[in-house]
Amino acid sequence: MTEDPFVAHRSLLFTVAYEMLGSAADAEDVLQESWLRWVDVDHSQVRDPRAYLIRVVTRQALNRLRTLSRSREDYVGEWLPEPLLTSPDVAEDVELAESVSIAMLTVLETLGPTERAVFVLREVFDMPYGELAEAIGKSAAAVRQIARRAREHVAARRPRVQVSRSEQQAVVERFLLALRTGQLLELMEVMAPDVVMIADGGGVVAAALEPIHGAELVAPLLARASRVVAAFETTAVWLNGAPAGRIEMDGEPAAVSLVVENGRVTRIYVVRNPRKLTRLDELAELAR
Repeated sequence: MTEDPFVAHRSLLFTVAYEMLGSAADAEDVLQESWLRWVDVDHSQVRDPRAYLIRVVTRQALNRLRTLSRSREDYVGEWLPEPLLTSPDVAEDVELAESVSIAMLTVLETLGPTERAVFVLREVFDMPYGELAEAIGKSAAAVRQIARRAREHVAARRPRVQVSRSEQQAVVERFLLALRTGQLLELMEVMAPDVVMIADGGGVVAAALEPIHGAELVAPLLARASRVVAAFETTAVWLNGAPAGRIEMDGEPAAVSLVVENGRVTRIYVVRNPRKLTRLDELAELAR
């Protein structure tokens, strides 16, 4: 008995939905809705199950994204993507790792729903323009224009400097050590002077409501963190295909993702909203 195509391609379909939504919980809901539509289809009439399923997931994700776009306008403080625990193997596919990084997903959040869908499906999953047009209900010519605008938008905002995995790991470990021990000077040294820290508490736990700019402000704030709680631990983990950190403050978890350029941290993303931290103990299966 052959494996059902939906099951065979589930990791791919989850990755498509997650990249479009930035939320694993919402991606799982989209997959459930897509599965219900798939079981009602005459599978013998589906020539290319993979392409067909991607189209189904895309439509469901677009519907969900349009709804989320309105609700996120009322989000308390900064909205960051839901971090996923991943294996180091994800980093072997450089394009996949970049596309699911917290930094990239944050950039994708600045696109409209249609532009985001087109960018993800074209740039990450290399979907032909004809199939893309069918998936989002627009002409191929219109899709090409949307894709061009989305590429330009993302290119203007994405981190431009690529670093090796070993350099990223070294800087992340150095940062986590300085954070754990509250060493202000070491934190200042490991961060770029114009570093930006963005925190997401979702109005549920304490977090800065706006980005904090500059090492002179960020470093003292982070240095105090280990001193204001009884138990403070940091652990190096892989999140969204890159070396990152998990923090435990009196038993409450947080996820920290860093952008590294020229050996220093230029961006710090801190997710404290507990609703977004349910995936830190379970490896996510991502695929292209």
